[in-house]
Amino acid sequence: MKWMQAVIDTNGLGTENLCAALSDIGIDGVITEDEAEFREFLENNKNLWDYVDDELENKMRGVSRIRFYLPDNNEGRKTLARVRSRLGISPEISPADDGDWENNWRDFFKPSETGERLIIVPEWETAPPSGRTELRIDPGLLFGTGTHATTRLCLSAVEKYAVPGVRALDIGCGSGILAIAALVLGCDEAVCCDIDPAAITVVTRNAELNDTAKGKIRVLSGDILTDAGMRKAAGTGYKLITANITSDVIIPLCETVGSFTGKDAVFICSGIIDGRDCDVSGALLSAGFSIIEHTSAEDWHCFTAAVSRIP
Repeated sequence: MKWMQAVIDTNGLGTENLCAALSDIGIDGVITEDEAEFREFLENNKNLWDYVDDELENKMRGVSRIRFYLPDNNEGRKTLARVRSRLGISPEISPADDGDWENNWRDFFKPSETGERLIIVPEWETAPPSGRTELRIDPGLLFGTGTHATTRLCLSAVEKYAVPGVRALDIGCGSGILAIAALVLGCDEAVCCDIDPAAITVVTRNAELNDTAKGKIRVLSGDILTDAGMRKAAGTGYKLITANITSDVIIPLCETVGSFTGKDAVFICSGIIDGRDCDVSGALLSAGFSIIEHTSAEDWHCFTAAVSRIP
């Protein structure tokens, strides 16, 4: 089906009032893009990240607009005419195909070799012969597609410790890519934790894409730092623990993660932007870990630490 994309510059018009006026005309599926709202969202959610990509900030600078789609037919053109006559506004119109937003994003995801042993494969792709272990993933679901530097750093570290006899715990699991990688590389079972309840469905779905991971993964939703019940449900005795989150979560986690470990356990953590690596390494050492490896890529850092004392 063909569509028309309509864009209205809302500078000086008031986004909320314009959305209400469009709703009166029968247009409810609008997308707002506003720098002020973007800045407010960042300010109110500082605990979720250490770093916002410069490209994203530049993209939002000075932006205040509304975007909506109308069918490219007589009914769509009548609706567009009502916008012009009632609101005195002529949106910028460009053609759009339903595939433009439903499927074209898939072109950005191709099989990608990671570390020495893995190849990350989008579910709709066929991996070229490589001798590597396939990890199939749906890149459209939550964070963790294997393309971000922090994920790749973690995957390269995980493959060194994912062997039979090992149980893995992934804290802040997102898509579950780290836990699933541990399973396809040989771990016996994995538990995933995330504050987003959607992770339960997403991780289960991604595990089902990988035959060797089916039935070996359990997903918990909640805050493992503050929820004692969740910590109890997660259990202990893990030899491989991963956390690809933010420094402000990893630092307090360092004092807690030892309660989940068994003998000869390693803790792999990333999501640590340049300038916070010293804070995290200090927290690891203070919590009784010894740092085995420190790697970095594209201004991001990853630590592999060993438990030197068991609580």
